[in-house]
Amino acid sequence: MNSSRRDFLMQSGAASVAAAAMGTQIIGAEPAKPAAKKTLRVGYVGVGSKGSQHVGHLLRMEGVELRAVCDIVDLQCRETQAQAKRLDKHVPTIYSRGERDFERMCADEELDLVYTATPWELHVPVCLAAMKNGKHAATEIPAAYTLEECWQLVETSEKTGRHLCMMENVNYMPDELLIYNMVRRGVLGELIHAEGGYLHDTRQLKMNDHGDGLWLGNHHATRNGNLYPCHGVGPLAWYTNINRGDRLDYMVSMSSKARGLDLYAAEHLPAEHPKRKRKYINGDVNTCLIRTVNGISITLTHDTDLPRPYSRNNLVQGTKGLVSGWPKLTVSLEVPGNPHPPWESGDKFRAKHESALWTHAKEVHAKLPGITKDFGPILKDAVWHYAPDPEVRHGDFLEDYRLVEALRSGIAPDFDVYDAATWSAIAVLSEKSVADRSRPVDFPDFTKGKWKKNPPIQIMGV
Repeated sequence: MNSSRRDFLMQSGAASVAAAAMGTQIIGAEPAKPAAKKTLRVGYVGVGSKGSQHVGHLLRMEGVELRAVCDIVDLQCRETQAQAKRLDKHVPTIYSRGERDFERMCADEELDLVYTATPWELHVPVCLAAMKNGKHAATEIPAAYTLEECWQLVETSEKTGRHLCMMENVNYMPDELLIYNMVRRGVLGELIHAEGGYLHDTRQLKMNDHGDGLWLGNHHATRNGNLYPCHGVGPLAWYTNINRGDRLDYMVSMSSKARGLDLYAAEHLPAEHPKRKRKYINGDVNTCLIRTVNGISITLTHDTDLPRPYSRNNLVQGTKGLVSGWPKLTVSLEVPGNPHPPWESGDKFRAKHESALWTHAKEVHAKLPGITKDFGPILKDAVWHYAPDPEVRHGDFLEDYRLVEALRSGIAPDFDVYDAATWSAIAVLSEKSVADRSRPVDFPDFTKGKWKKNPPIQIMGV
């Protein structure tokens, strides 16, 4: 970090104090006294496949008013308006004059929160526009994919006193919350090692000529590393108190050769199709080895271009035992006198350690109006449908619900800008290590030392 950046951060401290005097919840500070309940005014950028899911929740939640929607596809904006009318809600204003029309929305609309579910390249521009115009920001993952962008998010959040939250739904899945409770209650003892990842065959998604297929394959054709680390590291960061008592110290990364996308394109696309003619360079399997300052080792895997069943690994090992999340939740705990304790079904531990937050989310979600029959964009080319798996459906809802309730109550959300920067930086550092024959690379301390005193994340149920 150069001297000008240090000077900027020192100066931003004064701005933070001033913002605090006006009642603003400052990132990294102690939570403010909860404010009275109010209506949260929201603007949404990108109401396509993933964005329509969040919009469906926001239109149905108590205390939320969707004031504006922005998308380059005007039809999707108009369908969001139609959905609001069907639910007898405020009809949002449309911003669809081009790729940067979110800047006009952030400047002109009176909003509390701006969400984005756009292609990765626009996550940082949207969030910066929101925070600089006095709005909190929430983004789909990853928040950024260069270190400079990560620092821009951190510095802007600190300077403006606005929250920046990266929306990681995996942290709110039932098994992840159950493991979180077991870790916090000391069932596994002192944590030593953890494993996570994103292991999901998404070849067809990348080869589509609509939705994510319009842009996602470009990253695999120009980059080589762990391009999507947040699903894997998110829950592990909560278990191991990353940025809240510990932090990521350094990592090494190695990629296999790349074959999966080239073969898939050759088998499924016409000879002259642009996606078949280009070369994909991202290794089919990437492995990252990370060590934290407190000595915990973490393995992260990225495996999305070969045929395989879905997995996130999600293994946590401590001095008293370990939990493995895939293919089914299993637990092995130390047994006195037995050097080889058996694996047991995770179902045995649900009654005692299931998260009260998960139970609450299911109850709230079930009461949302028309959630199963009137949801999402009704478009001929719609490629996303509301998740049939109730665990995924409720986890997706819970990430929105937690953010809304935090901002309505005046307290810090579960995710902060330091999480967004740290988890996103894994992809950047992975690429750097791979390019340098898997040499170690250091993690920036985006918290600038605050990780040593920040308390662990507090989730209902512990």
